[in-house]
Amino acid sequence: MNPPSPAIVAQNAVRSLPRWIMLLLCSAYVLAGFVGRDPWRDVDMTAFGYMQAMAAGHTSWWHPALDGVAPAAPGLFQYWLGAWALQLMPAGISADMVVRLPFMALLAVTLLSTWWAIYSLARMPGAQPVAFAFGGEASPNDYARAIADGGLLALLACLGLAQMSHETSHTLVQLSATCSIFFAAAAMWAKPKAAASAALVGMLAMTLAGAPSMAMLLGAGAVAMCLWVRSPQLPHRFSWAAWWLLSMAVAGLAAWVLGLWDYRLINPLQEGKQWQSIARLLMWFSWPTWPFAVWTLWRWRKQLIRPSSNMHLAWPVWIWALAFFSTLFTFDADRALILALPSIAALAAFALPTLKRSLGALIDWLTLFFFSISAITIWVVWISIQTGWPAKPAANVARLAVGFVPSFDIFPFVVAALATIAWFLLVAWRTRRHRAAIWKSLAVPAGGTALGWLLLMTLWLPMLDYGRSFAPHIARVAQAIASDKPCVQLMGLTQAQVFAFKFHTDWQLKAVSAPDAQGSCQWLIATPQAWSAMDSHAVAPWTLEAQVTRPTERNDHLLVLHRAP
Repeated sequence: MNPPSPAIVAQNAVRSLPRWIMLLLCSAYVLAGFVGRDPWRDVDMTAFGYMQAMAAGHTSWWHPALDGVAPAAPGLFQYWLGAWALQLMPAGISADMVVRLPFMALLAVTLLSTWWAIYSLARMPGAQPVAFAFGGEASPNDYARAIADGGLLALLACLGLAQMSHETSHTLVQLSATCSIFFAAAAMWAKPKAAASAALVGMLAMTLAGAPSMAMLLGAGAVAMCLWVRSPQLPHRFSWAAWWLLSMAVAGLAAWVLGLWDYRLINPLQEGKQWQSIARLLMWFSWPTWPFAVWTLWRWRKQLIRPSSNMHLAWPVWIWALAFFSTLFTFDADRALILALPSIAALAAFALPTLKRSLGALIDWLTLFFFSISAITIWVVWISIQTGWPAKPAANVARLAVGFVPSFDIFPFVVAALATIAWFLLVAWRTRRHRAAIWKSLAVPAGGTALGWLLLMTLWLPMLDYGRSFAPHIARVAQAIASDKPCVQLMGLTQAQVFAFKFHTDWQLKAVSAPDAQGSCQWLIATPQAWSAMDSHAVAPWTLEAQVTRPTERNDHLLVLHRAP
């Protein structure tokens, strides 16, 4: 017999968040970070280079390589998406913006799939609140909708979601695929056709994004869910298990054909894992959502020991456990941990009907102060670099970003101002005595995270672009090369740097492992490390014209050398 539910929810507590507010919040979150910036180092620029090469037919779509170098990032699907976008979209749109369009859609799919997954989980019998003796308890549909609203707010509140969900990389593909699989297993009862499609697409996308092992483990969890679950009984459970096994087989075959079975596990005790760094990552990455999830594990602990009757807990816990394992046993801990965020958000949502009023108020005040202080800091620094007052922030920016010239753009300023006004309205609403809606405790964290992200991507975007893109460094290099469309050899540069020179210049570029003193290229750009490794005979024909330092990193230099014709 299942123990009684810890959720006690009245009908007046499950009013849904107005759809226009949710749509506006999600749209602002998706657009900010994708629009108005250059490709950043190094993930964005490297991916962009391979996408352009695929679209132009300069490399294979199945085994891409440029200058004999294959991509360091796992997977292929992210490159295919960008290349397809470049081929399909009109030429008048900036190429770097075109490749971001499918990734904007992927982030939207991530948010939508998470909402529907949590909604489906909240509809399960084990997730329902206690029935009142004289009626008045929340209806299943309204309860599920309110819980799903809270879960989506919890996902948006996660600090670690913002940056990597706005990259044109395999990480966002894997995240959206995880959410598709999350939804597919949760919705087998209510939306069988959509769930079946999402299962196959999610498994394939996860595999093609370079994580076939994770896809197999997620699929195995779904198969166990089909065969093991008791309440609610899954119709045609053996057919569902067969479908999941077929999806796993298709994904596994695709991984084998494309050579994607690359195990990246490490021994954290031997590979130099920094445990303090991992602990800090676990603390802040899913903050402020993970305390809600931990509270769920405590308040629903009696249900957790009966997972076959409480899949609304067991399925998110399984995904969280897999991502946590990957975080510990892979090099890219943050890119593994981001896959846990949808499941952490789902668990956090089930904390909402069990929160005590005092605990909810404490969380509200802590997050209110944290995000308000963060927003004030962003505004003060922006005002300082625009006006010179107060002087200290502007001086710090000038010291850290040598040569940065601030500019004022009206549109980003208006967006930032409107976002700040919306924050004040949210704070005013929350500080009144609104006790009804169960998602209210996650409104401030989600709004605060969205505010901070919007302010960074509007007011601070010129500074971030200056520090994170290659454009300022390449502009300095161009000043040292006094020639129109020169032929330039590149030696010792990373793939991202080579692609950046191709994107930001119209030069004739040639990547070399050693300088060619006989060819037509009279200019050479090299790293100090690569140049110092050359013998005296190779360097003799070349004259050092300039040593160009990246404006935001004093230890990053490029040598500009010239050879007389």
